[in-house]
Amino acid sequence: MTNKKLKFIDLFAGLGGFHKALNDLGHECVFASELDLTLRGVYKQNWGIEAQGDIKRIVENEIESIPEHDILCAGFPCQPFSKAGKQLGRDDDRGTLFDEIIKILDFRKPNYFILENVPFIKKHDNEETWKYMQDELSSLGYEVDYQIYSPQDFGVPQHRKRIFIVGSLYGLDHFSFDDIDEQKSPLIDIHQFVEEKPAIFKELPKPNQVFLKLWQTFIDQIPKDTKLPGFPIRGMEFGATYPYEKSYPLKLSAKNLGKYKGNFGVSLDGMSKAEQRANLPSYSRVEKVFPNWKRNYIRQNREFYEENKKHIQKIISEIAKSPSQSWQKLEWNVGDGERKIENYIIQFRASGIRVKKADFFPSLVCTNTQIPIIGWQNRYITREEGLRLQSLEGIQLPENDNAAFRALGNAVNSKIVRLIAEKLIQNKSDFISPEAKVKTLNGVIINSQNKKDLVYERTK
Repeated sequence: MTNKKLKFIDLFAGLGGFHKALNDLGHECVFASELDLTLRGVYKQNWGIEAQGDIKRIVENEIESIPEHDILCAGFPCQPFSKAGKQLGRDDDRGTLFDEIIKILDFRKPNYFILENVPFIKKHDNEETWKYMQDELSSLGYEVDYQIYSPQDFGVPQHRKRIFIVGSLYGLDHFSFDDIDEQKSPLIDIHQFVEEKPAIFKELPKPNQVFLKLWQTFIDQIPKDTKLPGFPIRGMEFGATYPYEKSYPLKLSAKNLGKYKGNFGVSLDGMSKAEQRANLPSYSRVEKVFPNWKRNYIRQNREFYEENKKHIQKIISEIAKSPSQSWQKLEWNVGDGERKIENYIIQFRASGIRVKKADFFPSLVCTNTQIPIIGWQNRYITREEGLRLQSLEGIQLPENDNAAFRALGNAVNSKIVRLIAEKLIQNKSDFISPEAKVKTLNGVIINSQNKKDLVYERTK
């Protein structure tokens, strides 16, 4: 790594995951942008820099206000490419923000860039999005490489896969992700990241605790020699008979649908179509044939119920009283582990109550309703624990907890960035000298009499 202080810019800066990594390596941030007003205030508080606002406006109207820099960093918005979103990609206004990065790279021609996004961006639109990105970056003279990492790869107990894309105007002969891979650690101790007695924490609300006890009773009623389902348990399918194999409920008339049973075995006879709809699982209120995975879940749940209803019928009638269908679903991701919900990491998700092994935390996401719960302490993770999971220890968060966890869910893991930057950012005096060295890179001659005036000529 170079001992020289280099200049970097931090686009879509958020809490400053890139900033922390490069600042710890001794480099200087000369420009930052962040659309969210609250996060701009927090960025100033943490890093002493006034982050600018809408980067599209800046690039369009005053790109020259972005200072010269050696390294461009950007965790550009992932929602257009996330599997959890609508996957609109570049058809989403946020998906075109990559083009603003290209314009800045073209205007300032920094030596390096490090980008971060969700892994699905590589597969989006049959890889057309990724091909477009590669072509744009290469056309500017950058050699590009990428790798997918998760904090858990490096001893941080969070499952959060992200693609890290790097580029260099000087080629990547000096850099290999293999060097980063050598720093992976299979040893993770989640308890080093969990406070035993935090001073400030948010307890799991009593209604949630009560409902977890209902599901614990459900588990306790299953015979020990019966394997707990690995598929998502859908309580509303217990007793249901509505059609799902070759047809779907809403295709039938109210009279014909009245021959069947809906949620938890309630008869649909004599109900209006609107009432019948309300007494069906939300995922069955469709107007097309169910996909195979959904049919499998329904079949598996109904078979499990028939085999075990004498044990679980009473507790299922209590679970049926929940006003939220998401609470009537349980995802037991523990396999043959001890059958105690309180021993594990828990999330209340739209897809159901998820119980997973206490080996690492699920990915922090920008939805504050999915903050992980430490079952053995009956509480949500604290702000400080969230910071540790993103390797952002010591920085300030927004005062509002919801805003804080949204910011953590959007943050870039600083440890991974630092590991990459340590290997990528080298002292380039050996590559480009004031005497105008010329280096050939992928068929492109970089004539560098002055870094500001790089000239690219395609070799024959």
